[in-house]
Formats: sequence, structure tokens, C-alpha cells
Amino acid sequence: MRNYGAELTTTVQGLSVSRVDGVLSVAFDRPESLNALTVPVLSGLADLLEAAATDPGVKVVRLGGAGRAFCAGASMNVDDWHGAGSAINFGEEGNRVVRAITGMPQPVVAVVQGAAAGNGISLILACDLVLASETAYFTLGVTRMGLMPDAGASASLAATVGRGRAMRIALLNERLSAAEALACGLISAVHPAELLDREAAKVIRTLLAGPSAAFAATKAAINAASLDGIEFAFERELHGQAILMQSDDFIEGASAFHQRRPAAFTGS
Repeated sequence: MRNYGAELTTTVQGLSVSRVDGVLSVAFDRPESLNALTVPVLSGLADLLEAAATDPGVKVVRLGGAGRAFCAGASMNVDDWHGAGSAINFGEEGNRVVRAITGMPQPVVAVVQGAAAGNGISLILACDLVLASETAYFTLGVTRMGLMPDAGASASLAATVGRGRAMRIALLNERLSAAEALACGLISAVHPAELLDREAAKVIRTLLAGPSAAFAATKAAINAASLDGIEFAFERELHGQAILMQSDDFIEGASAFHQRRPAAFTGS
């Protein structure tokens, strides 16, 4: 295999990062929180991806998670939401990550070994290929908190699975098995848990050996055709989420989550 750039291993807050033989591997590394997202984690990921987009040493990006989850979505720890960790900054940084994934010329492969929820779904929807373990599961879950999909998911989910199924997933908070996610087009492939890393490596080797210029043009064309409204979605979601986060229903949803009980929403 050709060496496309110097080997790199580094640590960004909440992420483990390495680059070997043209593959930039980034993994969410907060297993104690099921890799829940914070503003610093999203900012660090956005910075990495934006830099990788113009780095000739990066030919493929692999996105994964440490421990038993891929990504549980936004952190529900109140200590993560002070100052620069505000909800507005969280939304903006989530948009930066999705914009970077969909806009970069290199293929981005998500490797999902466990749960993907909330913004974790938004991130895999932005990726070009999503490989999952048979034990993985997927749930958007945001309306259960009195919130709406964000990080472009209101556009990317419908573009990926169709409007009707997107409504079911978003409104009914369906939990999809890996097989169900594959059947509706949410992910690209399912493999036995013990074979997931090996199968991901095969896909990445295929991408490394392929025509990078053709891959970049193909990715740009498909995203332009299917996600042409995502910038408008970012704006709508930021506006809508800001309103919803001031609602009684969000307070109730968050309280119910922490107390592990059903929420009693009032529509206010």
C-alpha cells in the first residue's frame, strides 16, 4: 500500500486520532458517557475534518467510537453546558461537522459498533458509507426530549430513507436494529460484531486503491442532488431548537430522562 503521508497519532478533547497510510481515523473517546457529544468534542472534530479536506496525505476518513456505543448524542450532563458550551454553540458546531463531512472530497466511512442516537444519527447521515455491527442500534430520540432533529438531520434523514420513514423515525422515536436500519437505507452494510473491523478495513482498502478524483466528483454530485437544501435546514433547525429549548416540554423531557420516567408533555 502506498504511504500517503506521515504517520500521526494525537489526542483532541474527547477524540482519539491517528493517520496511517492515507487513512485518518477519528474515534469518539468518551466511553464512560457512551461517547456523548459536547461543544469541545464537536469543535475538535470539525477542526480535524476541515483540515483533512485540503490535506493531500488524507485519502479516506474513518469515524468510529470507543467502548460499547458509537455516539449517544448530546451530553445530558449539566456541567457540559456552561459558557462556550451553550446550546447555540452546540448547534453551530454540529452543523460545522456535518458541513465538513459532506463537503470534503474524501470518502468518510462510519464504523458503528454500538448505539447511535440523537446527534450520532445526524453524523452517520452525513457520512458516505456506514458499516454497522449486528449488535448496533439506531434511534433519533430528540422529540422524546421535546426537541427537533438538528445538525441537518431534518433534511438528511428524509433524503436517506424517504419522507414517510423519516417521519416515523423522528415522531415515534423508533429504535431500529442494524438489520432494520439496513433495510430502510439508513446504513450501508451489517456485519457480525467480531468481523466489523476486518470488513471496514476491506472497504477502506478498496477506497484507497480507487480513483480519488472520481470519488470526489461522485460524492459532490450525489450530495448536491440529494442534500441541496441542507444549509436551509441548518438555519431552520437552529431557529426551531432555540425556541424549543425555552419550552416547558423540553424541561419536562430533560427531567424525565434523568429520572428515568415517561415524560408528561403539555405542548407548552
